[in-house]
Amino acid sequence: MAQSDTVDRILDAAEELFAERGFSETSLRMITSKAKVNLAAVNYHFGSKNALIQSVFARFLTPFSQTLESAFDDLEARCGDIPPTLEQTLWALTESAVRMPQRNEKGISIFMRLLGLAYTQSQGHLRKFLEAEYSQPFGRFMTLLKNATPQLTAVERYWRIQFMLGATAFTMSSSDALRDILQNKLGVETTVQEIAGHLVPFLAAGMQASGSTPSAITKPSVA
Repeated sequence: MAQSDTVDRILDAAEELFAERGFSETSLRMITSKAKVNLAAVNYHFGSKNALIQSVFARFLTPFSQTLESAFDDLEARCGDIPPTLEQTLWALTESAVRMPQRNEKGISIFMRLLGLAYTQSQGHLRKFLEAEYSQPFGRFMTLLKNATPQLTAVERYWRIQFMLGATAFTMSSSDALRDILQNKLGVETTVQEIAGHLVPFLAAGMQASGSTPSAITKPSVA
């Protein structure tokens, strides 16, 4: 078996199991069993479970970040001296993801599930890895977001970005189920690209909504 084939089989198995079970609940032996390789092969190619987790993310994010940088270059060239709008920025990000060649039809949904797990489970090493390796394209994305929403305070922008990421992660990680529901309920077939077409305007509207300060929560008076 060629080394590249072995690495792909390990990464495919790890990706699927991590998405199904989570990082902590997936052991290396589960991965080796699914990939039909021995533990020595995982240790040889990756060295540790943490390094394997990072490699699963890098396999998607490295080509994606390169595509994203090119999309931002094209966007800024078209806009010239005028800052890109929020919706243009979000489209550049979304189209870069949905147009990437996928190893299988569930590629994006699995990756978005993994990305959500990276922030809900204790994976400090992974967050540090992502920040170190991909700070350039995603830092550029954050700058474009900031320039497109000058009316927001830093705190408002922070929360809206979190809500935006949450909506995106849920929608894209559940895209197969959502497409099935739409088909069963309304008899309408849709594609991932069409889902993105509905999602981007929604995200842009949420980011640009009028700000408000939450009122203080008061206890109801006792009669």
